[in-house]
Amino acid sequence: MADLIVKDKEVVVPGQVLAKGMEYLPANGTYREGNEIKALQIGMVTLSGRLIKLIPLKGVYIPKVNDVVIGRIIDVGVNNWLVDIGFSNLAGLSLRDATSQYIVRGADLSNYYKFDDYIIAKVTKVTKDKLIDLTTKGRGLRKLDEGIIIKVTPVKVPRIIGKGGSMISMIKEKTNCKIMVGQNGVIWLCGQEPEKEKLAIDAIYFIEKNAHVEGLTDMVKDFLEGKKGEKK
Repeated sequence: MADLIVKDKEVVVPGQVLAKGMEYLPANGTYREGNEIKALQIGMVTLSGRLIKLIPLKGVYIPKVNDVVIGRIIDVGVNNWLVDIGFSNLAGLSLRDATSQYIVRGADLSNYYKFDDYIIAKVTKVTKDKLIDLTTKGRGLRKLDEGIIIKVTPVKVPRIIGKGGSMISMIKEKTNCKIMVGQNGVIWLCGQEPEKEKLAIDAIYFIEKNAHVEGLTDMVKDFLEGKKGEKK
């Protein structure tokens, strides 16, 4: 008989027993030992049907193919750009993956992306040596010309986005800000009013700090409405 010992969104520590029996299946951050499923790391339990997985509370960004990231141009080469995406290795953006326009040989690539520009891009390749290729060809992928860049712990990104985008959608609605969240923990936002931009930033940091707390959606809603009340 299966026995689920933990609750959804509960914070657990390495080695803690999460479930007993064969009905439940271990997923990310968990492992099976005999008849038990245990935690591999400190994290927050997420239950999805029979699957038990953990969202880690700490950790660095590890690139994966199809991740959407926000990066900073740190070098302009002859036929490519090097991009800092918060990983130990720089990512590469080639001419072919940067634009559909024809670019003559020897053209100044800084006319397209220059040093210190921020871009939103997609990871297209990660080799076994952790060499990373990006593309800015695709819907929503582009240079970020205005707005504010902030950084959060990458493993907190799923909580900031929320299930089906619910959390970030609520922040956008309450603040009238455009917001893009990179899987690498870099976030771009742009609003019409500085005080609402600050409210959005404060809400994002509030989620990061309280990512492990149950009832976070209601807490963030109250936070946003309370902040608005203070501004009146």
